[in-house]
Amino acid sequence: MRGAQGGEDGVGGRASGLDDFTLPAVIGWQDPPTRGTVKHVPAKLPFARMTRGTAGKLHHVPAEAHTPATAQTPGMSRTAALSGETVGSRAIWMGETRVAPGVASGPHHHGKSETGIYVVAGSPEFIYSEGGHEVRLRTKPGDYIYVPPFVHHIESNAHSDEEAVVVIARTTQEAIVENLEEL
Repeated sequence: MRGAQGGEDGVGGRASGLDDFTLPAVIGWQDPPTRGTVKHVPAKLPFARMTRGTAGKLHHVPAEAHTPATAQTPGMSRTAALSGETVGSRAIWMGETRVAPGVASGPHHHGKSETGIYVVAGSPEFIYSEGGHEVRLRTKPGDYIYVPPFVHHIESNAHSDEEAVVVIARTTQEAIVENLEEL
């Protein structure tokens, strides 16, 4: 796709792909401006305010720096990567979970936290109960799972001979893991 300034991807501070679309649809059915008469004006974002102090730097957490100092569930191994303790985050927690081949986690939930899961490797099943019936969600690398607050679930790799690896993101800094006797 050609960009508005003729580049392959519109790089150079200009919107991508405008040549391929009719501007009237984009700007409310007005006649498009004559080429070259519209000046690109960068948006004024409050980056100066957002990046003041120590919170204004990027943090790199190498794979070997993940820490197992977080709540655990039998049958799986969790490590924290981005947390209040590791990088000073306030509203997000991210980490990794591994489940060995032929193993399933114990039933658990994450309290008030919403959880997003991205499948990196393996084909884990996420098991929960809906209307008194067990539901199994079989996943593959590239899939996402959303776990609402307080939903009891199991992460199972019992059917596989490959380790399951997922990245987790939570909406709380608390390591909320309520391990349960049953689903």
